[in-house]
Amino acid sequence: MTQKPLALVTGAAQGIGYACAEALSEDGYDVILSDINDEGVTAAGKALGAKAAIACDMGDIAQIEAMFAQIAADHGPLHALINNAGVAMPGDFLTYELESFERVIDINLRGVFVATQLAARVMVEHKIAGAIVNMSSINAQVAIPAIPAYCASKGGVMQLTKVAALALAKNNIRVNAVGPGSIDTEMMAGVNANPEAFKAAMSRTPLGRAGEAREIGDVVAFLCSKKASYITGETIYVDGGRLGLNYTC
Repeated sequence: MTQKPLALVTGAAQGIGYACAEALSEDGYDVILSDINDEGVTAAGKALGAKAAIACDMGDIAQIEAMFAQIAADHGPLHALINNAGVAMPGDFLTYELESFERVIDINLRGVFVATQLAARVMVEHKIAGAIVNMSSINAQVAIPAIPAYCASKGGVMQLTKVAALALAKNNIRVNAVGPGSIDTEMMAGVNANPEAFKAAMSRTPLGRAGEAREIGDVVAFLCSKKASYITGETIYVDGGRLGLNYTC
């Protein structure tokens, strides 16, 4: 029996992370889910029939290192890594606390670097032509003043994706990113609950609707597949046309 390739998805207890794990599972991967929400990721892992579900704070380097050691010992080398875990922590720019800024950067950017480095080392050691997909955002290109750390972190993820792609190309490891627009997840719950805010968001989305988590998951699965074998260093924006919009009439 041929062993399935192994994929780790962070921030996978719900929303986009769960959708990524589901899409990868359907594409023939054994999936390992991680999330800071211990109960949530355990339940998600059972629902998907995942290989494992691991509680991990992606802002804590020691926990990330322990998770990768556990995966290597119990399940073997990774073939794909999806760096999806992230937080926004909105606030007013003039009073935004440095502690909040650092926490967002720690999870959204530093954690992505650490996980990418650890996964790549394993792939190189085992001569695996692997795939790494980072979750960026349209806020790598545009900005919202209420989420300064989030915007900064996602811009960093875009550049880190390019750097890692160039560094790892000689090892046949592809690194790409996906940049969601307005996706119907818990992070967008506040907008969804406010008719005026939702209307404003959709006025900037040419397709006129919020995206679904699975629409992100399917793009991630594509980037991990052989169909994307000549794509590396790219960020694919899944945003209903938002970045291409100049103004509305």
